[in-house]
Amino acid sequence: MKIPARLPRLLLASFASAVLSSLPCSRAADAPAPLPVPDVVAISRPSPAEIAQAETSLRRFLAQADPATQEIAPKYPDLIGVRPPRVNPAVVPFLAPNFRRQHAANVEVAKQGGIDLLFMGDSITDWWRQAGPAGVVNPPHAGKAVFDKYYGAIKTANFGIAGDTTQGVLYRLRDGEGEGFQPKAIMLMIGTNNGGNCSSAEIAEGVGAVVLELRKDFPAAKILLLGIFPRANPGDAIRKTILEVNPIIAKLDDHKNVFYLDIGSKFLDADGVLTPDIMQDRLHPTEKGYEIWAEAVKEPLAELMK
Repeated sequence: MKIPARLPRLLLASFASAVLSSLPCSRAADAPAPLPVPDVVAISRPSPAEIAQAETSLRRFLAQADPATQEIAPKYPDLIGVRPPRVNPAVVPFLAPNFRRQHAANVEVAKQGGIDLLFMGDSITDWWRQAGPAGVVNPPHAGKAVFDKYYGAIKTANFGIAGDTTQGVLYRLRDGEGEGFQPKAIMLMIGTNNGGNCSSAEIAEGVGAVVLELRKDFPAAKILLLGIFPRANPGDAIRKTILEVNPIIAKLDDHKNVFYLDIGSKFLDADGVLTPDIMQDRLHPTEKGYEIWAEAVKEPLAELMK
């Protein structure tokens, strides 16, 4: 699939998210192995012995089934079968090719060291660095003014990449973004772009795998794990999928190295709506939305950086 030249960043993020959502669920033989996840977010999966037992039981059932069923089974071999859970794509490191340039830039920042605070995530994090048009009040998708206000005096690295997923972050951390420095604190929010082709439980495993990787790479850092922000409209399927991730990943909070914080309600009005002055596209914060975010994490981050 060819990426149009000079595509604006907002469109590029949407394009990349669509590409990732369209990727097949099957894995090539040489695909990376799925990474481990914390037990508290792990999906229950049958053992090989349990799968074998189920297959044996199915064969016995079919051998004793009525003639009509015995005729249907070989005619439609996928109709009746034992189907183990798929390999979770959210925990298999993979980075979309069009993210490689920004990843390489992040790696160069990592090599320079001297980072006390690390931001990790997707476009919602990435656009902390994006400035709005001059003279525009409360510009959309623009967090730079707020970033400068709250984090300008802190040695901060922003490793957000617009359109990225849990598997993208896993790839990036294992390919240079997780070495060369040791931050005091990390603010992590990831997973909204997994919502198109993963279940809530699969996304939670992906977040868990990222947390494990961060703990391995930065053992002294405190992680502020944010609940995924609400998106779309109340009642939309994608909002339901995303928000059902948060109660699962909240279990990753160990009150020692990982601290969970859900600030999503601060962006919603009384009816659960994301108003245009907070998130114009019901996904990415405006400057006002970034101000809400910064205020909500100001004290927790300060505490974690001590």
